Amino acid sequence: MKREIKIGLTGIIALVILFYGIKFLKGIQLFDRSQTYYIVFKNAKGLTKSSTVFADGYNIGIVSDVAYERPGRVVVEINVNSGVKIPHGTKALLDEGMLGGCTLNMIMGCNPADCYIAGDSIIGSDANGLMASVADVMPKVEAVMAHVDSLIQTLNKLASDPNLALILKNAEQLTANLDHSTQQLNHLLDKEIPQMAQTFTKAGDNAVVLTENLAQLDLQKTLDKVDVAMDQVQNATLKLNSTDNNLGLLLNDASLYSNLTGTLNSATNLLEDLKAHPKRYINVSVFGGKNKDKE
Repeated sequence: MKREIKIGLTGIIALVILFYGIKFLKGIQLFDRSQTYYIVFKNAKGLTKSSTVFADGYNIGIVSDVAYERPGRVVVEINVNSGVKIPHGTKALLDEGMLGGCTLNMIMGCNPADCYIAGDSIIGSDANGLMASVADVMPKVEAVMAHVDSLIQTLNKLASDPNLALILKNAEQLTANLDHSTQQLNHLLDKEIPQMAQTFTKAGDNAVVLTENLAQLDLQKTLDKVDVAMDQVQNATLKLNSTDNNLGLLLNDASLYSNLTGTLNSATNLLEDLKAHPKRYINVSVFGGKNKDKE
């Protein structure tokens, strides 16, 4: 009888150890009192029991239960370590991992004086994790792939075009012409431009010398001489316009001009008459005697 009692007690102790061992392996604190809270989600996204609950990346508890009530309502029960206060305004976010699974993150509120009490419900929402971002990006990736496929087809068509070889040949000739032009330009820069620069430098030096020579001239003295010459020209002009001198009388006295004109006319007539009747004015004696011509 004692042997059977020992076997029974041993089995009970083994079951208790197994029970608490499983809880310990699940992360449940055996000797630490925890606080229970409830979170309502529309979709649990594969969240399972014994999942770790994080707050700012720190482990504050575990998921003790996930209960499906009705479409669009899943209640998650969490056990939070004692001493951890959850302020009002805290949000629970479900973040899906790339390789599967789901993480429950608590975004703590900012007022530690106003906290939830055990048994309260906390607002739950879906986080836009990496997988959600990938899901949003996929349509854009598909649109881009369609454009890439169209681009590849266009490139294949262009590569099979027989005119491509001609275009490449023309490009090669153009490159050769550009190379020749570059060589000519280099020659111009190496040979012609320095000579032109020397010419410009020499012209600049001459301009500097000319400027220095002009600066050395007594410009005021030259201007004074010009003023004197202009005064003399003005006086001569006044004398020519005046009748108190011979030249002025000659230029301005109309009667003198008429007399001179008459004298010149008389002289002209006399010369014409002399040419026509020279014997009237010239007597020629061959033997010394006087011989008058008869008209």
